[in-house]
Amino acid sequence: MNHDLEPSQWLKRYGDYLYSLAFLKLNNKEVAEDIVQETFVSALKAKDSFRKESSEKTWLVSILNNKIIDHYRKKDVLKNADSYLSETESSFSAHFFDPATGHWLADTGPVSWTEQADKKVDRNEFYRILRYCVEKMPSKLVPVFLAKFLEEDDSEKICKDLKITPSNYWVIIHRAKVLMRSCLEKNWFLR
Repeated sequence: MNHDLEPSQWLKRYGDYLYSLAFLKLNNKEVAEDIVQETFVSALKAKDSFRKESSEKTWLVSILNNKIIDHYRKKDVLKNADSYLSETESSFSAHFFDPATGHWLADTGPVSWTEQADKKVDRNEFYRILRYCVEKMPSKLVPVFLAKFLEEDDSEKICKDLKITPSNYWVIIHRAKVLMRSCLEKNWFLR
């Protein structure tokens, strides 16, 4: 693996990939474009500190992810997460769970995804539906969901990066998973 940087090739080699990641995480074309540009500028400024321990693509993705975290911090998307979670608890729960028992409502409980559904998977179409489901998710849930399931960051890192408490993290992850499952079932697996 070649570990030398080739800044003149970055846009051609990684521009579309970085933009796709940024757009998925930010759901805004202009902001995604700006973040990718900032990534390239930061990488150019920091190229002498590249330690050749990873590929240049991995290094650029890492810079991009840090830029996205900074973006969410500046927007303060998770500000007042406690109040948001408290205020929306009853409406969220009432939509999916029986208030008396805490069990799934009959029409919202998980269903088995069949073998046939696996065969239907067309990557581009699935990713379009996945993006749609992320777009439909409340904005306060998105950065945590993406950090956990796209970046595969651990909960401690996510709490630190996004400045949220562990208890808020677990509530957000639970809600995001329930909403994502519901959306994927309605728009992909059960259609």
